[in-house]
Amino acid sequence: MSQAIPLEAIQAAAARTADTALRTPLLGLPLADAPAEIYLKLENLQPIGSFKLRGAGNAMALASRRELARGVYTASAGNMAQGVAWRAARLGIPCQVVVPDHAPETKLAAVRRLGGEIIKVPFDRWWEVIVTGEFAGLEGLFIHPVSNPDVMAGNGVIGLEILEDLPDVAAVVIPYGGGGLSAGIASAIRALKPHTRIYAVEVETAAPLAASLSAGAPVKVDYTPSFVDGIGGVSVLPGMWRRVSELLDDSLVVSLEEIRAAIRLLAERQRVIAEGAGAASVAAALAGKAGAGKVVCVVSGGNIEREILAEILASA
Repeated sequence: MSQAIPLEAIQAAAARTADTALRTPLLGLPLADAPAEIYLKLENLQPIGSFKLRGAGNAMALASRRELARGVYTASAGNMAQGVAWRAARLGIPCQVVVPDHAPETKLAAVRRLGGEIIKVPFDRWWEVIVTGEFAGLEGLFIHPVSNPDVMAGNGVIGLEILEDLPDVAAVVIPYGGGGLSAGIASAIRALKPHTRIYAVEVETAAPLAASLSAGAPVKVDYTPSFVDGIGGVSVLPGMWRRVSELLDDSLVVSLEEIRAAIRLLAERQRVIAEGAGAASVAAALAGKAGAGKVVCVVSGGNIEREILAEILASA
């Protein structure tokens, strides 16, 4: 049985979220010495600065009034938290968010502005919520940031847009946190242009998918927190291994310094502000890891701490 999200579900999500999420631009990154013809899918331009508005919007639009009556909650390092809080504010329902203790203040401040209540816990406890999909004491509907099929269908709309704007794309590089973004996009592209190369990208300090693909089975890895807070974990989530191992060609691993360099390049050349996770795809393409031809890099978000951005730009 195919692990792909059905194309019909993704197409329905595109119509359902048309008034919630922006259709983001696909811009070329003109570099004479680049190893590929690089394009940027700028999800950092969404109203919350991240693609998470797509999946959260689709899942909550499909929920019944009864399911939403007691509000919603999620577990997130900050971007899904904003997506759920943004939608909850417009529905007039309560929103609670479980975040790891290293979540960046920029993202937490945005959640508060949207009316979300923040519950900060140690990383291991937070990861347990991601794995189990529940947090004792919280009521309401849990919107899983990764493995909810409706969330993945919303994310998959990005794949439809990429193919509409660049039908002859050779490869797509997608930041990998838990797999919900890459699985959604890959499902759309596999259905419409199956021979396109589709890569996840992880950071060297937390790359469980690359290790698992190498081992041929899910394995745990060491996790080191860094400024790249939007991707990375200790393991591939239950229920996601079969899906991502079927849909993705590989996981490309990049260093923290490669990501810093990509953040600087995007800011200086294109005036694009990307967070660490969002710039990881560009770092992989710049290093030639995604191969030649037309390569689309999904810039998944732009919610970076001002102090971190200033430090990275000053360190050129």
